[in-house]
Amino acid sequence: MCAARIPFTYGPEELRAMYRGQRGNATARRYARWWSTVFGWGLAPSRWVTLEVPGRTSGRLTRFPLGCATSAHERYLVSMLGDDCHWVKNVRANDGRAVIRHGRARPVQLEEVPAGDRAAILARYVAQVPGGRPHIPVPVGAPLSDFAAIASRYPVFRIVTTR
Repeated sequence: MCAARIPFTYGPEELRAMYRGQRGNATARRYARWWSTVFGWGLAPSRWVTLEVPGRTSGRLTRFPLGCATSAHERYLVSMLGDDCHWVKNVRANDGRAVIRHGRARPVQLEEVPAGDRAAILARYVAQVPGGRPHIPVPVGAPLSDFAAIASRYPVFRIVTTR
């Protein structure tokens, strides 16, 4: 019998393989359920959150574990899988209304950042969120022009807390 592996022991190729076709395989979905719980309870650093948003077709609440990038005292969510990612489609279908959970639930408005303004945020994301690195084809420390070249492929949302 094979022992389960710790998520951060997977190499970049294995991590990319878990998300072929912009959808997590069974292993990725299992880890996503686990990390959604851990991040939602606030048991990880504050940059790790659980996004809760209604499904665009089912209307059922869906949860996604995500890493936030911070830049200029703002927090951002970045889709490491690009436009065709389920959480991005759900957020857009719900006009940006969602809940961020980290210890407690906070209603938020997610405002999509124009592609021309994403380069610096993507650079921060790659530097701050190790799990996203295998999916974004620009290395940590690369010039902003490299991030600008791919910015249109990776949606970025600014988190605005609402009441």
